[in-house]
Amino acid sequence: MMKNITMGQYYPVDSWVHRLDPRTKILLTIAMIVAVFLVKSMVGYGLILGFMYLVSRLSKVPFKMLLKGVKPLRFILILTFLLNLFFNTGTTMLVEWGFIKISYEGLSTAIHYSLRLVFLVLGTSLMTLTTSPIALSDGIEMLLSPLKVIKFPAHELAMMMSIALRFIPTLMEEADKIMKAQMARGADFESGNLLARAKAMVPLLVPLFVSAFRRAGDLAMAMESRCYHGGENRTRLRVLKVTKNDWLAALGVAVLIALILTESMVTLPIWAAVKGLLA
Repeated sequence: MMKNITMGQYYPVDSWVHRLDPRTKILLTIAMIVAVFLVKSMVGYGLILGFMYLVSRLSKVPFKMLLKGVKPLRFILILTFLLNLFFNTGTTMLVEWGFIKISYEGLSTAIHYSLRLVFLVLGTSLMTLTTSPIALSDGIEMLLSPLKVIKFPAHELAMMMSIALRFIPTLMEEADKIMKAQMARGADFESGNLLARAKAMVPLLVPLFVSAFRRAGDLAMAMESRCYHGGENRTRLRVLKVTKNDWLAALGVAVLIALILTESMVTLPIWAAVKGLLA
């Protein structure tokens, strides 16, 4: 399961998407997340899925690799779906059996929230897989640079966000190693129900935290030995510059959002009529 974590990893290939300005990729990822929350029907989710598949082809990142990143979240997805399904009350009842009540509104909310979580992970993973740690840090810093007027530590915040994001796969790899070492000593992480498996994970926490603090200390020592002083008088090997490819990417996302908004305005009256027939 740990190897399926794609968020925070970088897939080093030469592609059209990899060559885009990191600021463009960050802003377009945020726009994609906003677009996901604008979707009102399955057609809209289909448009986003098709767009992400096209981007994965252009970036040379296997689409299966993106989908693997959703697998570790299956328990969270199931929990999100069930909580919204059974505890979201509505007026149009689909199933009513004793204390079990499933409404049209609850089912719709459960599907929407679960799919939004999936696309949130896919979009974020696609950005980190196609953006190197240095480029991601530079992009965040440049986007926050106007706040330097009010003495906002843009570089330090960008560095912290980049390090935290890149620590995700590192910690997952460390947890996988600790788990295998404990399994070799007789620990069982695979049998039993969900609660039993969760309890079996508790012994992983102490060595994982110790390893995390050790890595953080090593990183701090390495930065201090190189006389790191934030963004003060820092030069860059690659100067960020927006090109026509960035504008083409922005145009593509703008067209996608326009299609989603148009589709929502057409689909909502249709679903309202269907809901009226079910009532």
